[in-house]
Parts: sequence; C-alpha cells; structure tokens
Amino acid sequence: MPTPPSGWPIGSYATYEEAQRAVEHLADNDFAVEDVTIVGVDLMLVERVIGRLSWGKVLGTGAVSGAWFGLFVGILLGLFSGGGPGIHYQPILVGLISGMFFGVVFAAISYASTRGRRDFSSASQLVAGRYDVLCQPRNAERGRDLLAKLAMRPSGSTS
Repeated sequence: MPTPPSGWPIGSYATYEEAQRAVEHLADNDFAVEDVTIVGVDLMLVERVIGRLSWGKVLGTGAVSGAWFGLFVGILLGLFSGGGPGIHYQPILVGLISGMFFGVVFAAISYASTRGRRDFSSASQLVAGRYDVLCQPRNAERGRDLLAKLAMRPSGSTS
C-alpha cells in the first residue's frame, strides 16, 4: 500500500533537477540523505500533441509494430524448430509477414472504432508544479542550514 511521505520541508524547488541538486549538496556535506524525500507537488497530466493521424500513418505504424513482434516470434520459432542444427528462415519470414498483417488489421480496427473523435497522436507526461525536499525532524534543522548555504551560492558554482 502506498504511504504518504513524512518529514518537515527543508527546501522547495521549481524543477526536479534543482531538487536533485539540493539532495546532492546534502550528500556531499555528509548529511544523512536516508532521511530525505523529494515530493512532487501540484501534479498535472500534460498531453503534448505530436501530430495529426491519417489512415496511412495508422496502417504504417501498425505494420511496423506488427513486423517487430512477428520477427521476434519468427526468430524464436526458427531457433527452436526441428530439422537439424542452425536457424531456419522460413518461420522468420512467416512470422514477419503474419505480424505485419495482424498489426495492420488491429491498428485499422482500433482507429476505425474512434470514428474520428481522436485524429491526433500525443504523448502524456506527469509533471509537478514544484518539488519539495522533506527531511525527518531529527535532521531537518541541519538540512535547512545546508540548503540555505546552497541557495546563497552563485548558480554556476559546484563546490
């Protein structure tokens, strides 16, 4: 069962990279980083539209993904089929062609079932509005002090 994070906030950052840098600074100063947690706050699901879908793109993508799966199955069948040592190419060819066929069929059925309601492709990403660094109370004060020193340094400084 997932458990909520515990601890006191010792820093808050706009990006995950900044929060990582803060924890790295703590680790470089012999801080007990086992007591530290990075928590993404104000989560958002961001869907970036990549492009428009067409029957050609859908069927082409289905053929390519089906071909990869068919090639994998064909190679396995070719390696373990009877008839002497070595690899047999007929199962590979059959797997490749079958995979392409079924990939195209399943892609066409899937795209047709949307009836034009989703004629674009996209990529989804979970993003946080900010990243809080939490620490167990026994070390929180020292952690805050170390992160305050980090904040006072010029941003390009690494030591």
